[in-house]
Amino acid sequence: MHSPHDPYVRVRGAREHNLKGVDVDVPRDVLAVFTGVSGSGKSSLAFGTIYAEAQRRYFESVAPYARRLIHQVGAPKVGDISGLPPAVSLQQRRSTPTSRSSVGTVTNLSNSLRMLFSRAGDYPPGAERLDSDAFSSNTAVGACPECHGLGRVHRTTEGSLVPDPSLSIREGAIAAWPGAWQGKNLRDVLDALGYDVDRPWRELPAPQREWILFTDEQPIVTVHPVRDAERIQRPYQGTYMSARRYVMKTFSDSKSQTLRAKAERFLEAAPCPVCGGSRLRAEALAVTFAGRTIAELAALPLVELAQSLTGHGDSETARVLTEDLLARISPVTELGLGYLSLDRATPTLSAGELQRLRLATQLRSGLFGVVYVLDEPSAGLHPADTEALLTVLDRLKASGNSVFVVEHHLDVMRGADWLVDVGPKAGEHGGQVLHSGPVADLERVTESATARFLFDRSPAPVREVRAPRGQLKTGPVTRHNLRGVTAEFPLGVLTAVTGVSGSGKSTLIGAITEDLPGVGRLVSVDQKPIGRTPRSNLATYTGLFDVVRKVFAATEEAHRRGYGVGRFSFNVAGGRCETCQGEGFVSVELLFLPSTYAPCPDCGGARYNPETLEVTYRERNIAQVLDLTVEAAADFFADTPAVARSLATLLDVGLGYLRLGQPATELSGGEAQRIKLASELQRVRRGHTLYLLDEPTTGLHPADVEVLMRQLHGLVDGGHSVVVVEHDMAVVAGADWVVDLGPGGGDAGGRIVAAGPPAEVARAEPSVTAPYLARALGTGASQPQ
Repeated sequence: MHSPHDPYVRVRGAREHNLKGVDVDVPRDVLAVFTGVSGSGKSSLAFGTIYAEAQRRYFESVAPYARRLIHQVGAPKVGDISGLPPAVSLQQRRSTPTSRSSVGTVTNLSNSLRMLFSRAGDYPPGAERLDSDAFSSNTAVGACPECHGLGRVHRTTEGSLVPDPSLSIREGAIAAWPGAWQGKNLRDVLDALGYDVDRPWRELPAPQREWILFTDEQPIVTVHPVRDAERIQRPYQGTYMSARRYVMKTFSDSKSQTLRAKAERFLEAAPCPVCGGSRLRAEALAVTFAGRTIAELAALPLVELAQSLTGHGDSETARVLTEDLLARISPVTELGLGYLSLDRATPTLSAGELQRLRLATQLRSGLFGVVYVLDEPSAGLHPADTEALLTVLDRLKASGNSVFVVEHHLDVMRGADWLVDVGPKAGEHGGQVLHSGPVADLERVTESATARFLFDRSPAPVREVRAPRGQLKTGPVTRHNLRGVTAEFPLGVLTAVTGVSGSGKSTLIGAITEDLPGVGRLVSVDQKPIGRTPRSNLATYTGLFDVVRKVFAATEEAHRRGYGVGRFSFNVAGGRCETCQGEGFVSVELLFLPSTYAPCPDCGGARYNPETLEVTYRERNIAQVLDLTVEAAADFFADTPAVARSLATLLDVGLGYLRLGQPATELSGGEAQRIKLASELQRVRRGHTLYLLDEPTTGLHPADVEVLMRQLHGLVDGGHSVVVVEHDMAVVAGADWVVDLGPGGGDAGGRIVAAGPPAEVARAEPSVTAPYLARALGTGASQPQ
């Protein structure tokens, strides 16, 4: 029996996912890093076992009501865990935040700023003091009544509703109108009202055009349809609806995603004319602090916001509130996010930025005796920012906490006190702890894929830089922090775009479009989720599942029972389990907590009803096939060419460890991006294609990065062009051309600091990237200062 003050978290018999009865001891009050190739089981150990058990124990102490629900979610598969403190998890959220969520709301900085304006703002003479809620665009008392606090309004214009004014109404001038009978009805009603539907639109008098498109009147008239010889059409009462009214009604009320998307094409978003895009009521915008409104301060980068607030505490209240705000801003800027503004919408942030914002908030919480479990906090970080991250993690540890980090970044591993290496490979070939101890001792573990990279001191092999086959010019780009930037990207080579977080990299490559001369076909592979519910998965997204269903429908048993291809889909009634409607999960609502998914009580997560599962192919039913990893499925379907080709491309991008039916909600941004890349690679390519990838190595172990880079270099060797936004200096060192932005983030960035082959950029004086790139090339000092 261990004492309650056991200095170790001791895990015994962990069997979650692919873990093979793992026993491991990790000391408390240290920075412990969990490493291993993608899919080795390190997240299953850190999150699926240690954090899940800490969370379960917390819920057990809450209330019987919550406990009853939590049992459905299931305890982690582990024999015993002792010495486990309360845990806080900071994962890279896969969910999509709403447009009302912002940097200010995530960090709670908005609350502090609103309190400052409420209690210490300069009010106009005679104005009464406002509550802090009146300074929020997310409350009824604060939101601008015109745009409901969104800052933008959707409007229709004559140009958006009638793209081709040379057409008559009969010829379809009003493109926004619905098709088929409904559109014909509106035209016939106009005809009955006395409007000329055969004259070119531009020749109609302006008052008529205005009324047809924008009136709110809905007159009812008797329509006498033009008789067709084949059928008798009787007169009917028709109601008119203007084009604007139809578009706005469809956009706001339609349940059909397709109809809403069509309506949106005829809308133009513009800053709200009442609040000017500030989202707030006039009363709130009349209050100032340090000479600025709350909207103006919220639009400043955090670094500038801190400068604006410094020295403006005239009253004791103002001094206390500004000091609190500055103390809250400090850890955010320390983590390299000083270029963000409070009003920056959360959906525009990367997963790494979002996680670091939440980490900065934890620094201010003052908790101690807690184990923080973090999911790749270095994702999306420039090497210069990673050093600041390590300082922050050390501060969490110094406050009396244990910090457990799942991480692939070699510098974070080197900065750890303790290293847990899981492997040796992915999926069923992993799930073992190869090493748990001080970092230096890993060097002796021969089967570790991590050791090869962590202790490799040989310089990078010299690569012959490819000669470009042409140039692609973009710009001048003026967006976000880019001010009239013009860039040249060589074609037929691999180009890396580098720079610190917020320097403008994604904005610059976002300006590359298919219209530019030299592009040909453009494929942009981003990290957005491949689906938002457990219904979407790897097999459905890649089209692989269509072929698998045909294989099952072709079996003798399926023929005998009269089962077609649809029977093996979990998205339609028939073969699926009706309790969970084929999701395999049911949503469990937890009081005061976000709802969670639990395995379906009837099918146990299989998604299908018992009759469907009786049909087998090579002794496996459809649910068991969905449970295969890509690697196992490649052997299983080796003689089915259409399936084998899809699986081969997934293996080529290092995704052999994923299960075919793995829900989209469980995939990381990096995994989603590589699935999209694999879908693209299996297409037969003709002609030149330009591939744009935004940080494709996010969430990848260095061993998996090698596999991915072989694919990207293969694309270039096949005559295509590849442009990657990248922070991994090993990848940048292997590129043919580098475009480095900076020198800093936000307003301190947005310029091209250097451009050229890697060896040339590594010597560029003003570049923050240069010393790290020089080290990766083996030409610089061992550690940039």
